[in-house]
Amino acid sequence: MKNIFKQLDVVALSEDLPKEGLLKGQVGTIVEILSDENFEVEFANNEGVSYALLPLKNSQLIRLHFNPSRTKRAYA
Repeated sequence: MKNIFKQLDVVALSEDLPKEGLLKGQVGTIVEILSDENFEVEFANNEGVSYALLPLKNSQLIRLHFNPSRTKRAYA
């Protein structure tokens, strides 16, 4: 399976992680690629202070996009 994530990608959790105090949708950054399916993800607040750093599987992450895709869409 081809890895869709790379180092420094901004991601969101796809599920709650209650033991870690993290909720679905919380935003983090991939800081290290551990394997094709495992990543070290850092979660930080708006001031840049880290509050969690943990290994996660690609199935637990959603890649966030800040630019439009190549397909231009018209909005009414």
